[in-house]
Amino acid sequence: MTEYDKLVRDRIPEVIRENDERPVTHVAEGEEYRRRLREKLCEEAEEFRESGDPKELADVLEVIDTIRDAEKIEDETLAALREEKADERGRFEEGIVLERVEQRSE
Repeated sequence: MTEYDKLVRDRIPEVIRENDERPVTHVAEGEEYRRRLREKLCEEAEEFRESGDPKELADVLEVIDTIRDAEKIEDETLAALREEKADERGRFEEGIVLERVEQRSE
């Protein structure tokens, strides 16, 4: 027996049954569902960070899209928020790494 206690893709229980194993599941709803989606986002982002595999990045995007749906955030709203933040603080295109902030000497 292996314990997981994590959100999985909808067809995973079916895949487990096809392997002659028995999945024990429940359906997360409401706040539990939203919390588990946030946890899943961190899990998938960590997997992409470790591997750099585009399939893992696709998983990140899948979770983001599901979170957007669960939180009822329109594509246009999210795009506008991205642009607003980019206008205020920039993007990540230049690869700037902030090493430290030093106090100005007067």
